[in-house]
Amino acid sequence: MNAPPVLMPDAVAVVADYLRTRLAGRGITVPVGSRVPSPRPARFVRIERIGGPSDSPVTDRPRLDVHCWGADEGNAHDLMQVCRALLGAARGRHGETTLARPATGGPQWLPDPQSGQARYAFTLDITMRGHAL
Repeated sequence: MNAPPVLMPDAVAVVADYLRTRLAGRGITVPVGSRVPSPRPARFVRIERIGGPSDSPVTDRPRLDVHCWGADEGNAHDLMQVCRALLGAARGRHGETTLARPATGGPQWLPDPQSGQARYAFTLDITMRGHAL
């Protein structure tokens, strides 16, 4: 008998929701999403999937870039460190998926080449479990 097809969640949406909720719980209300907001605020977080393999028919291992902008270098750095700590602790059930084994790479100082705005980034590898379609 064939196994049912497995639907993988949108990794960016799951991680953005997780991070937005955890930041707000710490009194940090910044836009968190897959795009640069318009109009562009002084502080925000952008998450982008840059690859990652499927470990098995029921798991996905997305690699995400997390970019944190701030009003200045120190502000961007502090936001990045909080995001990195919160995502490094992201284990357990979130929505329709389970997050496990987060690992982070970085951080990197990456001033925005278009705006000159202060930005730090890090890479997040996380395992997500899909569900039967």
